[in-house]
This record gives sequence, structure tokens and C-alpha cells, in this order.
Amino acid sequence: MSVETSIHGRILVIKMARPEKRNALNRDITLGIDAAMNELEDNSELWCGILTGSETVFSAGADLATGPGEPTERGGIVGLINRHRTKPLIAAVEGMALGGGLELILCCDLVVASASAAFGLPEVKRGLMPDFGGAFRISRYLPVNIARELLLTGESISVERAERLGFVNYITEPGQALSGALALAERISVNAPLAVREALAIFNAEVNGSESASWDRSHAAHERLLKTEDVKEGIGAFFDKRSPNWSGK
Repeated sequence: MSVETSIHGRILVIKMARPEKRNALNRDITLGIDAAMNELEDNSELWCGILTGSETVFSAGADLATGPGEPTERGGIVGLINRHRTKPLIAAVEGMALGGGLELILCCDLVVASASAAFGLPEVKRGLMPDFGGAFRISRYLPVNIARELLLTGESISVERAERLGFVNYITEPGQALSGALALAERISVNAPLAVREALAIFNAEVNGSESASWDRSHAAHERLLKTEDVKEGIGAFFDKRSPNWSGK
């Protein structure tokens, strides 16, 4: 199974379990996350969720060989990116969270990360752009110029810098991100669940607003890039493990 779940009291832990591929997001992970998120939303006994990866990597992003599979009915891309949620979701991050991996974290409400974590949007290194919402959502979570830095350089930022900038709530020792996230989820779950959900809904509506126009622009830009020679070169260079030779065409 590419996604595993476990229940801890009123908390559902959703774990991406494809470590041999650095939890690259494929059809199986999409379907697994979608099913788990449906369970979180529909089970009245569950009050909080945690999304995590393997012990050494959160996710290196979309699988460039197969893609992430078709969007799901309730969750959209990767079963989460376009989902309407009511219950708190915490990201527990070990290792790299890149591209689509970081874009999954942007769907969460809180972030607990170990000292091994790093965050980046490397799509421009492949001739692409973040097309799971990262191109516009990242500016809500990081200062504007830092968000531009991630988008334009494709380079990652350390967990220490991410915490200093307010993106990460807590840093743990390596291997302890899930434990830290469970402790945070338990602090949330001692509160009245309906009050938590109402407060979260008001807050997220204010922060996120309507994304319809942003999605239209993002999809259009992604379609333009897919027709370029540079995207073929970028993906080919990735699989060949060489530096790309950009043509700007």
C-alpha cells in the first residue's frame, strides 16, 4: 500500500509509504490520500488529521514518469489539493518536501517538521511551474520576496529558516515529527470539535478567499509550458541525471 492509516484516539494519521520512490505522487498515493481524507471528514469520531511521509522523506513531488493520476471527485489533485475540509490537518515532515510535496503541506493548517526537513518548489529546474496551486498559495505562507525566491530559483529553504519565517510551527529532533504532530493534535482535540471547525472555517475563508481565477491562470500557464521544448529537455535531463540545456523555446 502506498498510503497507510492509523487511528490514535480521535486523530487519524495518514502516511505516504512509497519511500523507494521518495514518496513521488502517483495514482496509488492519490487514491490512498483521497480515501483517508474521506474517512477523516466522514467519521464523526475523528476530530483531527495528520499527513506525513516516510522516516527520511515527506515527498519529492509528482512522479514525473507516471504523473499523480486523475483528480478525485472530492479531493481534486492528489485527493487533497482542491478539497473542502472542515477538520484540522497537520503536516508532519521528515526530510524533503519538494514540488507537489510542499503543495500538499500548503493544504494543511499547521506544520511540525524535524531538523532534517527542507522545503522547495524545484519545478523551474524541469521547465515547469508549480501547478498544484503552489504558484499562488505560497505567497500566503511566506513573505512575498521569499515566496518569489522559491518560485524563481527552484532552491529549497531549511527548516530553521522556514520556522523563523513563520511557516513551521514546531521543529523536532530527527525522527520525531510525527510524535510532535500527535502532541499538537491532542492539544487541539481537547477542545470542542464544532467550535474548532467553525473557527477554522472562518479563518481559512479569510486567508484563502476564492481561488477560481488563480486556478484558471495556473492551468493556462501550465498548458503553455507543456508545449515547450524546454519542458521536454528539463524532464529528460532529470531522468538522465545531467544539467539541462535550455533553449527558451
